[in-house]
Amino acid sequence: MRDIFLTFAHWCDRITTLACAMALAVLVATVLAIVLLRFGFDMGFIKLQNLAGYAFAVLLILSLPYCLARGGHVRVDVLSERLPPAYLRRADMAALLAFLIPVFGLMVLAFLPDLRFSWAIREGAIETGGWAVPIWSRQRLPYRGC
Repeated sequence: MRDIFLTFAHWCDRITTLACAMALAVLVATVLAIVLLRFGFDMGFIKLQNLAGYAFAVLLILSLPYCLARGGHVRVDVLSERLPPAYLRRADMAALLAFLIPVFGLMVLAFLPDLRFSWAIREGAIETGGWAVPIWSRQRLPYRGC
């Protein structure tokens, strides 16, 4: 059972890594295209700006588990060098339970009224001519991150 779980976790990590890389590539390409269009050709493309915003949201949400899995989050190095690894694992778990999970939980709870309202009025794109993404995919993005 443990091997199945570890295999599943490994594949989830690989998928998250791939999704982060793709979101980063899309974000860089779209921002570069937006800048070139705006300052080089004096024109804008709102759908491209929406795509950059969605790519940034995906990158932000998926980069948290990617960073935590590799120990890349910020620590006070002066203290962490002198403490045993077992203490650091417990401190990471305490920080996860005390800070990261409650913050994402509060974000979801704060988002629920806006989600209900936007579903009630069948909200579309923010800008005129914006990206015609199905309503369910944009509004459930914060839940997918949790």
